[in-house]
Amino acid sequence: MKDDILYHFALGTGTHDFPALFGDVKFVCVGGSPSRMKAFITYIAEELGLGSVGADYPNICAGTDRYAMYKVGPVLSVSHGMGIPSIAIMLHELIKLLYHSKCSNVTIIRIGTSGGIGLEPGSVVITSQSVDATFKPQFEQVILGKTVIRSTNLDDQLAKELMQCSKEINEFNTVIGNTMCTLDFYEGQARLDGAICLYAEEEKLQYLKAAYDAGVRNIEMESSVFAAICNLSGVRAAVVCVTLLNRLEGDQISSSHDVLVEYQQRPQKLVGHFIKNRSAS
Repeated sequence: MKDDILYHFALGTGTHDFPALFGDVKFVCVGGSPSRMKAFITYIAEELGLGSVGADYPNICAGTDRYAMYKVGPVLSVSHGMGIPSIAIMLHELIKLLYHSKCSNVTIIRIGTSGGIGLEPGSVVITSQSVDATFKPQFEQVILGKTVIRSTNLDDQLAKELMQCSKEINEFNTVIGNTMCTLDFYEGQARLDGAICLYAEEEKLQYLKAAYDAGVRNIEMESSVFAAICNLSGVRAAVVCVTLLNRLEGDQISSSHDVLVEYQQRPQKLVGHFIKNRSAS
């Protein structure tokens, strides 16, 4: 292609100087919410001593309302929306952005929220591998009418480094475990409180306990394709999610707004500590 248009970022190689804009990027953090990713870039700027206190960081993707992107120093912060299709589109364009920018040795980390299994709310899970709803470590996609299965393992050494960072912070419970990635928030996650529910509470608990026995410690909706695309692209990647509730004890998130805000800051603190350590070394 003469020009590559990253349509969902409102960026293009013919209109933007990618190496000048993004060539120094070493860390990319992605998460569902635009506001959360703006909060993260503000936080990491303070942690790294970049920018002034109270500085505002413009949305690089202001030309679209699909995703939001913020940058400070070597850190890029990008929203990905909810679910596998949304994050997959974002990742295709993100990988191309890093390629066109001639970036090297980049680490990509998804920070987000999840439902825990057998963990106290507020616990942080560092994903060892993403599994599907049948507990298999794979991402299945139909391409050209054929089913393609891809690996969803994540970087083991990176997970250990992040775990060490959590021990250094020593503020909240952190575990390494499997993360179940589903296609749905309600039936796909065995909730009883959706508009449709054709199973009983006993069946739900049996399923979640089977997931726990398979090493699953949390449930979310993006990790499988995230791991698959990062694997195929040769990029070091990790998933760090806080649990908002223990699904063995209920389906609805009932914690107060202030408590949830504090929970959501925990992955930011952990990854911020990791980036600060790596930037100093």
